[in-house]
Amino acid sequence: MSRDQKKIKLPRLIGDGMVLQRNAQVKIWGSAPAGEIVTVRFMEKSCSTIVDADGEWQVSLRTEEAGGPYDMVIETGDGEERITVTNILLGDVWLCSGQSNMGMKMLSVQEVYPGDIARAGSDSIRQFLVPVKYDFERPQTDFEAGCWEAADPQSVLNFTAVGYFFAAKLYDKYRVPIGLINASLGGAPIESFMSEDALSPFAEYVEAAQKLKDNHYLEALAKADQQSGEAWYRNVNQNDAGMPDAGKPCFDSGYDASAWPSIKVPSYWEEEGLGHFNGVVWYRKDIEIPASLLGNPARLVLGHVVDEDTVYINGTRIGSNPNQYVPRKYELPESLLQEGKNSIVVRVVNTSGKGGFYKGKSYHLKIGDRIINLSGEWQYLIGVKSDPLPAPSFIQWRPLGLYNGMIAPVVRYAIKGVAWYQGESNAKKPDDYESLFKALIADWRKKWEQGDFPFLYVQLPNYMEPSGKPAASNWAQIREAQRRTLDVPGTGMAVTIDIGEWNDVHPVNKKDAGERLALAARKIAYGDESVVSSGPTLRSVKRDGSRIVLSFRDTGSGLIAKGADRPGHFAIAGTGRIFVWADAEIEGDCVAVWHDRIPSPVYVRYAWADNPEGANLYNREGLPASPFTTEEVDDL
Repeated sequence: MSRDQKKIKLPRLIGDGMVLQRNAQVKIWGSAPAGEIVTVRFMEKSCSTIVDADGEWQVSLRTEEAGGPYDMVIETGDGEERITVTNILLGDVWLCSGQSNMGMKMLSVQEVYPGDIARAGSDSIRQFLVPVKYDFERPQTDFEAGCWEAADPQSVLNFTAVGYFFAAKLYDKYRVPIGLINASLGGAPIESFMSEDALSPFAEYVEAAQKLKDNHYLEALAKADQQSGEAWYRNVNQNDAGMPDAGKPCFDSGYDASAWPSIKVPSYWEEEGLGHFNGVVWYRKDIEIPASLLGNPARLVLGHVVDEDTVYINGTRIGSNPNQYVPRKYELPESLLQEGKNSIVVRVVNTSGKGGFYKGKSYHLKIGDRIINLSGEWQYLIGVKSDPLPAPSFIQWRPLGLYNGMIAPVVRYAIKGVAWYQGESNAKKPDDYESLFKALIADWRKKWEQGDFPFLYVQLPNYMEPSGKPAASNWAQIREAQRRTLDVPGTGMAVTIDIGEWNDVHPVNKKDAGERLALAARKIAYGDESVVSSGPTLRSVKRDGSRIVLSFRDTGSGLIAKGADRPGHFAIAGTGRIFVWADAEIEGDCVAVWHDRIPSPVYVRYAWADNPEGANLYNREGLPASPFTTEEVDDL
């Protein structure tokens, strides 16, 4: 289908390969000269309309059962212009939205799921990747780019990983085509995905959005960010001792680094006694490579680096990455390595917080089938010490912007429901999250005019180092807000506190997350009441003498303490809310919790931590219980 037509223009969502929602009233729309008659023909149905004074037109068609491929013809009343949209499937369309853990592509987990990628040959699973755009003035009506793609071993690398595994599980079960509209952006807080209507009860966010409608203010923010960033990098680059004005840079193959002191990798340099500073530290490691390994494919793996890295081998620059969240994997030119000594030099630029290398990640050089471990002693040189880079404005994450730029163009497109994975970026202010989340759900349902469509979401996984004692946790507060959002009709939640990574905000286990979302979809969206769609969730609380007894729903075929005799990570408190670890015991579909030194307990928390290591309450179907607190429950 050509988009270079003189009269009729279609939004990018309505294009070749699209998936239309089955058994639904779907809208087809576009633009054309005012007063023109436009006719849409699809599956022996025809609908005509007159283009309005603003040059807009829209028709509504009732679709049938899943199937395809079909063609759709859109033509002017005089028959002079005709567009044919080809290869259309009728199936279920899911909007996949949120921040980086929804946006994370199969490309980023290809080493974890090579078999799934190799088998990704289903024309019935398709994705439309929404380009990143923000706008504070008005809701957009179309995207600047984008098209529908079917999953194959190459294209699937660009699919949302959670969304793909969600779709694959549903397709395996129901054999209904699945269309994914991926509208996600890393780091985005929930308020950036909310419309002006949804934000209206939240004065702080309304005020912020209103300021950004002023182009002069917006330009000033962007200019200030650019100037402060340029000044910071100019300082560190001009004063970096590793790249002197005269003499060899420290990555040069002839550079003498014998006087460099040693440092442990992986580690943060603050923890290794270098002091608390931002700026540049150079790392170097010399390794011996035998002649027998030369000529084999080679890859350098350096875990994660905080924040930026540039890597040199034998004086040759092999690559760089600009932020800490990207795994460092560098394919090496065939002729780069040499027999005997080889030097690996890494320039680490740290802009804020701790600098260095993530702990718990893999650091190695793979040559053919041989793995050379690079963890351990390296040498280092402090290039330059600096104050932190001034925090940028992150304009793209401000309230309203992503709704207008990435969600508003979708609201006329009929969907089955929403799959949502977001919350990490709101953890600094968790108190508002429940209200914001419920407002977003209500507003999106209102905007789509499809009633209470299914809204499924991933609860935040375990992250950061475990704590040895009960403690406050912003991540736990976000999880509690997500759990409490289950009281909104038509919502479902995938609990993931057992599949995160303590040292990575982007855990690679996206398959379990997607498949747990699919379980929720089977019950909520597809009406399968027989499926155990969730791990145990708190139902009610009562006091029994010196114990508190918790009852649960979603217990499936029974509660278990996975890997132990009793459930762990329960904490209990009296009226003063001083929590201590508690004893707990499963009693049917209930868990009794107590502590010998608290005769009159009032509150219980379960898995209340950033990383609730030891939380082991599951149902026999293998699904973990949601974290919770009883602090919002009426007094016992």
